[in-house]
Amino acid sequence: MSGFLIQKAGVLALLQDQGRFGYQQLGLTQGGAVDKMAFYWANRLCQNKLSATAIELTVGGMSLLAQGKATIALTGANMPLLINGEKKSLWQSHTVVGGDVIEIGYAQQGLRSYLAVSNGFIVKPSFNSSATVCREGIGGLRGEKLTAGDFLPIHALTTLPKYHLKLALKHQPVYAQEVVLRTIPSYQQHHFSAYQQRLFYSSEFKVSEQCDRMGYRLAGKAIKANIDGILSEGICHGAVQIPADGQPIVLLNDRQTIGGYPKIGSVISLDTAKLAQLGQGGKVRFEPISMEAAHNINHLAFSLFERTQLNTC
Repeated sequence: MSGFLIQKAGVLALLQDQGRFGYQQLGLTQGGAVDKMAFYWANRLCQNKLSATAIELTVGGMSLLAQGKATIALTGANMPLLINGEKKSLWQSHTVVGGDVIEIGYAQQGLRSYLAVSNGFIVKPSFNSSATVCREGIGGLRGEKLTAGDFLPIHALTTLPKYHLKLALKHQPVYAQEVVLRTIPSYQQHHFSAYQQRLFYSSEFKVSEQCDRMGYRLAGKAIKANIDGILSEGICHGAVQIPADGQPIVLLNDRQTIGGYPKIGSVISLDTAKLAQLGQGGKVRFEPISMEAAHNINHLAFSLFERTQLNTC
């Protein structure tokens, strides 16, 4: 069988697709790639469907042995990529054959990368998705992170492509240590005084050590609501919860499905991706925008993605 044997799994490597939707009533969260655009670019460079299963690497440190012909691409955080010891470019497709060793170093800028392979990794779906959510023990190979010795099957290529694809440098994102998170005010904003809202949108917060795929707890000036809690209700992606200590929590893909903290707003998905590329100590500010503006931003971003041409090399 063709595929990739994991020799070294790195800090955290998860099989991910676009996410699992329509099952929150069962308590199953979204999952999926936290930086959707980097994930989409990896698949596009391999000429896959955008939803094809790829590996999301956090921090890095992975090594794989190819067993079959394939095209691969690594996008996202700046993690050194080596094939048989030779340095290769990120945001570009490369061909590998049986016996080739793919090594991915540790992130030098950004936090998460995506390794795609031609036709995607073959993973049996769980509730219509391959997305791994470790907290729920679902998706991926066993509902947990990849480990050394795991084998990832693929549909091997019969012939190698005549050219590679590359995303021009001007279109590649730059992962900064300071980000602005555009935020749609919540219907619960009336639980925060005008002063508290101004304080929230004018303050700088730092990413605390409590940051993962479930959510990012920030540290800064305490934001106070006029209530201690609410009846538990469904939580959307990007929701900004304000717990009793006043330190905001931005919820991401692996968030719980319900919660009882008041929410001051919701960060748009393009910006939760920027947040997910920050490590501890990264700086964050919030900026209020309307729902209409958020729709326009997302529409324009995906339209640009579709119109951007890849270079051949």
